[in-house]
Amino acid sequence: MSVLRVGNASGFYGDRFDAMREMLADGPLDVLTGDYLAELTMLILGRDRLKNPDAGYARTFLRQLEECLGLAHERGVRIVTNAGGLNPAGLADAVRALADRLGIPVRVAHVEGDDRTAAHPGTLAAHAYLGGFGIAACLRAGADVVVTGRVTDAALVTGPAAAHFGWGPTEYDRLAGAVVAGHLLECGAQATGGNYAFFQDGDVRRPGFPLAELHADGTSVLTKHDGTGGFVDVGTVTAQLLYETGGARYAGPDVTARLDTVRLSQDGPDRVRVEGVRGEAPPPTLKVGLNRLGGFRNEVAFVLTGLDVEAKADLVRTQMEPALGRITDVRWDLVRTDRPDAPTEETASALLRLVVRDADQQAVGRALSGAAIELALAGYPGFHVLAPPGKGAPYGVFEDVYVPHGAVDHVAVLHDGRRVSVSPPPDQHTAVPAPVPEPPLPQPLPPGPVRRAPLGLVAGARSGDKGGNANVGVWARTDDAWRWLAHALTADRFRELIPEARDLPVTRHRLPNLRALNFVVEGILGEGVAAQARFDPQAKALGEWLRARHLDIPESLL
Repeated sequence: MSVLRVGNASGFYGDRFDAMREMLADGPLDVLTGDYLAELTMLILGRDRLKNPDAGYARTFLRQLEECLGLAHERGVRIVTNAGGLNPAGLADAVRALADRLGIPVRVAHVEGDDRTAAHPGTLAAHAYLGGFGIAACLRAGADVVVTGRVTDAALVTGPAAAHFGWGPTEYDRLAGAVVAGHLLECGAQATGGNYAFFQDGDVRRPGFPLAELHADGTSVLTKHDGTGGFVDVGTVTAQLLYETGGARYAGPDVTARLDTVRLSQDGPDRVRVEGVRGEAPPPTLKVGLNRLGGFRNEVAFVLTGLDVEAKADLVRTQMEPALGRITDVRWDLVRTDRPDAPTEETASALLRLVVRDADQQAVGRALSGAAIELALAGYPGFHVLAPPGKGAPYGVFEDVYVPHGAVDHVAVLHDGRRVSVSPPPDQHTAVPAPVPEPPLPQPLPPGPVRRAPLGLVAGARSGDKGGNANVGVWARTDDAWRWLAHALTADRFRELIPEARDLPVTRHRLPNLRALNFVVEGILGEGVAAQARFDPQAKALGEWLRARHLDIPESLL
């Protein structure tokens, strides 16, 4: 069958507004997807729904569609999005109303059954990660627009691929290829040079959004529209492939994709071929993300300038101690951004950051806005803060649990109102599959002179969050660099370079086809991004910190 061209116009709720129009106008597409959901987004939409039961979906999508629905209809491009969030039926109705107002004949369907909030009292939002076969049912029945709630990010691509090519639920290699393509598309411009370690290799001032050319055998080519910014090469694709993944198995509701089988090759300018992906049966359970309010949070950053920074920090802590005695969680961080004999006041200053959390909003409000500001004329010399503290804001906690496929009513609500139940996968790994054998290490580089230098001179990295854990994918750009990296960057060495991880479980996975190592650091993000337990709560820059650390690197690589 013909190639299926699937594009992406959103990697998160708040991504480039013009991307939908650009993707429709700048080149041919069959399907345009938009990923609007993340763990934090579900919490935000949950709070929206508390204020208004009719809310709970990504309103940005509706505004984008008002500009673009006519163009999509004219070009015959179908739209598949998880912008439905907590209320896919509500967004589907809103799209119908928009189409009627614009006079555009559009068939709108939606997928539901992911909402498990009633089964988890005390949560603001509890949603199962569904697969792509509900989307496929909607498209097979003729839908032009398909709206979902919480599906896996890759399902936005596996659904259209299964519908277009007629794949069944046990065609695991083909489905796994589509999962990999979906994972590469889901974060938008991250696959076309955005957030890329070697960003200076191309012009990334305004990267175009990516698209995948999918084939019936599950292979694909990752590319972008001609003439758009950014660039696509094996490195940008490797970076996104490693993002927010773990070991060799990438488990989902439709299939378990084997990331250790992926082969990437340059297929021309801004074209990367993705092939060789093998798939296995999915696990017997679905992941359910639970979001709840954890309490209230407040913070203040004291600016410590000039001499005696440590002593000034000690004085602030001592003066604040009486006001913090009843607060449940108090965290102090001294960030030494100062330097001796500094030419500017900013470079002579350090930051002492105080973060407090408690179930009582008034307690966190009083502790900072009262006690901290009262020190203005009674504290250390040069006392000031970056911004006055507020009253305290609610923060969220994320965790995941797992339920059998059969515990969820996965339903495709077709454009004509018919409801089609989506059956659980016919085959599931009911037993824990045998561990994937660890691939052999490459031959080490022969001994030679070394130089102390940053890791990033010879390796790229991309990092991200999964609940309270973080992953850091590190890849080498040459075979010789891989021969060194695979031996030098052990889990123990990772802990040495990232002191926060020294007392945490760190698992290293080898992916030699990608010349890559993937590190999973358990618990480094506390209770997840919404809890903001860390300076970089989503671990977005953890990989760049690692690249900035110095090791003894063979001079032949430098």
